[in-house]
Amino acid sequence: MALQSNGTTGRGGAGSLRGGDPVAGGGEFSGMSAPVFDKFRTLIYESCGITLADNKEALVSARIGKRMRTLALTDYNQYYQRVVADRSGAELTELVNSISTNVTHFFREARHFDLLGQWLREWQRPGPRNIRIWSAASSTGEEPYSIAMTVLDHHSRPSEVQLLASDISTKVIQIARFGVYKEQDIQNIPLPILKKHFQVGGDGGRELYRVKAQLREMVLFQQINLSTPPYPIQGHLDVIFCRNVMIYFNRDLRKIMIQNFHQMLKPGGFLIVGMAESLSGLQHEFQTVEPSVYRKR
Repeated sequence: MALQSNGTTGRGGAGSLRGGDPVAGGGEFSGMSAPVFDKFRTLIYESCGITLADNKEALVSARIGKRMRTLALTDYNQYYQRVVADRSGAELTELVNSISTNVTHFFREARHFDLLGQWLREWQRPGPRNIRIWSAASSTGEEPYSIAMTVLDHHSRPSEVQLLASDISTKVIQIARFGVYKEQDIQNIPLPILKKHFQVGGDGGRELYRVKAQLREMVLFQQINLSTPPYPIQGHLDVIFCRNVMIYFNRDLRKIMIQNFHQMLKPGGFLIVGMAESLSGLQHEFQTVEPSVYRKR
């Protein structure tokens, strides 16, 4: 079986970009001035809620550099003008895709999936009921597919479970829907689970792993900007995974997000945040189950 990778599956940074690197057309990058950086970070905050500190100029320069090469641009202000002049919003989407990247992998913070399996077993005992789970920052698909594997392994009636997954980046949503991963991406998956849920193929001598159709069909992907609540999801949810993303937002936005999550959950529903995150210091109505896990009273 031949598989082709649909772009990179990790959401790491674009790497360092040294001043003077050649670009398409043979030109060179000019330095990003402080005023231009301020314009970029204002635009990024207003479009997706990500707050960039003063020391993030190098990160912004590096991440948009690849796009500038594609467009044969060598000046950051020229690229900024290109973004704001594009009334279709397509170039703004390209900018957000470049900035809103972070690291992810299958079964990251495994304790959360152990808890999910426990809840699924408990919920199925009384009889049929619909269960709705939202992976709010799904990246390239590792988190929602980890949730889907947990559903299949712990719930005897998986058709009762609806799994929604979203990200602000259209690029990573495309990768997630395709569901093809490199060998280094599947290292955290136990071998029996890997054999059960993935097809193995190759592309140019590399082994590639594709999520099986049953798993892919369980997940509904859509673009959602978490910085602009209320969110376009109808009906109440049993579990919301919103992990390792609120750290990029300011305190006021985090408070609004938490209020919206509370309203969206059923009574007794769970909110799961990243293990490096906490609702501590934020006014909320959740009951703490354990660090990073909260329950609607």
